[in-house]
Amino acid sequence: MPSTAPAPEELSALIRLLDDETPEVRSRVSARLANSSGDLSEWLSTQAIRLGKPEISLLVEMLRPGRRKNLAREWVVPSGGAAALAEDWDSFEALLRMLSDFLHDGVTLRQPLSDALDLLAEEAAENGVITEDDLRMHLFESGRLKGNAVDFQDPRNSDLAWCVAECCSNPIGLCLIYMLVARRMDLEVEGVNFPGHFLCRIHHDGIPWIVDCFDAGRTHPQAILLQADSELNRLQKRQIQGSADIGSMLVRLMNNLLVGLERDGRDEDVSLIRRLQRTLSGEPGEDE
Repeated sequence: MPSTAPAPEELSALIRLLDDETPEVRSRVSARLANSSGDLSEWLSTQAIRLGKPEISLLVEMLRPGRRKNLAREWVVPSGGAAALAEDWDSFEALLRMLSDFLHDGVTLRQPLSDALDLLAEEAAENGVITEDDLRMHLFESGRLKGNAVDFQDPRNSDLAWCVAECCSNPIGLCLIYMLVARRMDLEVEGVNFPGHFLCRIHHDGIPWIVDCFDAGRTHPQAILLQADSELNRLQKRQIQGSADIGSMLVRLMNNLLVGLERDGRDEDVSLIRRLQRTLSGEPGEDE
C-alpha cells in the first residue's frame, strides 16, 4: 500500500467511502488517511461534500495518526529541556501552535493560533485598550473569554486556537492567551504558578494585582493575599509572590493535557505526549 499522502482525487474517493462498513474498505480508508497531513479542513471547505455526524466522527479519528506524526516530527525543545527555553517566547508560542495543530480535529476550518492571537490584539487596540487592566477587562470582565466550567479537563483547553474560537478555556489556557495578546501590545502580564489554579499578575499604578482569568478576570491586591490573616498557606503565599517561567508554564499545560487525554481514553495520544514530556525534563523523547 502506498505510503505517500493521498492526492486530492484520492481524497475525494476516500471521503465517499467513509460510510462503507466493509472491514477491508474501512481498513484501507483508515490507512490512507493516516498518511495525510491530518488536517483536511481547508480542502474540505472547497469541496461540495456534506458529511453527517457519524462520518465526521470517523474522519476525525482517522486523521489523528497524521497529526501525531507531524507533532512528533516538528517538536523541538532546546537541549536542557523546558528550563532552557528561558525567555524565548517565540519558541514557546511555536510549541503551543504545534500542540494546537495536533489537538485540532482536522475537519473544522479555523484560524491558526498566531493569527487568532493577532486578531485578538487588533480587536483590543481598536477598542481603546492601552493598559494591562484595560486588556483584562476587555478579555475577561466583558465575557469575551470565559472559564470552561462545563468541562474543565477537556483536552481542547490546551488547544489555544480552539479556546479563542470557542471563547473558553481552563485557568492556564486563559492566562496564556492573556499573556500572549499582552506581548503583542507591549504590555506586561506575568504568569503565577499557583497550585491547582493558574493565575496572572499585573501592575496598576505600581501596585501588583493578582488576576483570576477563570473567574471573569477578578482581581485581588497581592498585598492583601500576603497578609498574616490571609486564608493562603505558606506555600501558596510564596507562589503568589513568584512569576512562572516559560518552561514551567509549558510543563503545566502538558500535564493538564495528559490528564484530559487519559480521561478520554486516547491511548496513542497519551503515549506521544508522555514522550514529549520527557524532552521537557531534558531526557530523550523517543521510546527506548
